Amino acid sequence: MIETLGCDFRRVLVRTVSALAVAAALCVNGAQAAYPERPVVFLVPFPPGGPTDIIARILATALSQTLGQNVIVDNRAGGSGNVGIAAAARATPDGYTLLLTSTAIAVNPALFKNLAYDPIKDFAPITELVNAPNVVFVNTNSDIKTLADLIAQAKASPDKFNYASPGHGTKSHLAAELLKLRAGINMVHVPYRGGGPAVQAVVANTTQVGSVALAPVEPLIKGGQLRALAVTGAARWYSLPDVPTMIESGFPGFVSDTFNALFAPAGTPREIVERLSNEARAAMQRPEVRDAARNAGYEIVAGTPQQLGARLASEIEVSKELAAKAGVKAE
Repeated sequence: MIETLGCDFRRVLVRTVSALAVAAALCVNGAQAAYPERPVVFLVPFPPGGPTDIIARILATALSQTLGQNVIVDNRAGGSGNVGIAAAARATPDGYTLLLTSTAIAVNPALFKNLAYDPIKDFAPITELVNAPNVVFVNTNSDIKTLADLIAQAKASPDKFNYASPGHGTKSHLAAELLKLRAGINMVHVPYRGGGPAVQAVVANTTQVGSVALAPVEPLIKGGQLRALAVTGAARWYSLPDVPTMIESGFPGFVSDTFNALFAPAGTPREIVERLSNEARAAMQRPEVRDAARNAGYEIVAGTPQQLGARLASEIEVSKELAAKAGVKAE
């Protein structure tokens, strides 16, 4: 009879049965107070070295100390985050496999057809950890000194420029496409598998321009290898005070930040979700963790599960609208 039911019903049924099994095991074994009894895995849907990987390793180190178990970062790159996100959606909802992802979870529904997961139905929000602006940047050997220079050259030579992003469907990709739309310029998108590879493409002059979240770029900006043209936050970044915002560069209302957040598979027992939320939020407020995150290019958020759920729903709608305006086609 189950075969005749819809996919959504079968998914809910499987989740419910799994959750009941986990809850029963907790009650029978008295394991609820002992969670976690083995290592916890963060599935990160991007390669090592990118913005999401950086924050995952900062949090993993902190939680390993407070949870009393190793927290392991498992990078599952591919498909602009879809491979890792789908793997997390299929994981057993017992609190031992979690998803630590960027805004890709909210953007991808606007850019990909037939996703193997539903960002709302398949995940339980734990906490929005941090957010960061995106940054548009070039190699310091470039003769482009400002965003106005880039726009002027792109208008003079419409086929000259390409730009690197962490992948199709990332917030950084949409930020660059919005710049193209509002500035009336053309740049060819070159997607990479994460922020780290996208940054290295500009360092190597494989692409002339980059658009990624700030974390992997900031050390190279400060080190003189890359030149930031503008950040996409509402205000200048505290440690890059000379870099203007997009708003200051002539684009009113141009704000586009990237969050990193922690999710559990739907059906994870509420007590475990609450424990993880409390532990993660407390960890992000520890001075050494806060300093490490800020030094890596993040602002601490440490929000509640309810706040993350609301932001996720809002970001999905905003991303769909932005993708439509920018003419970004679903794949």
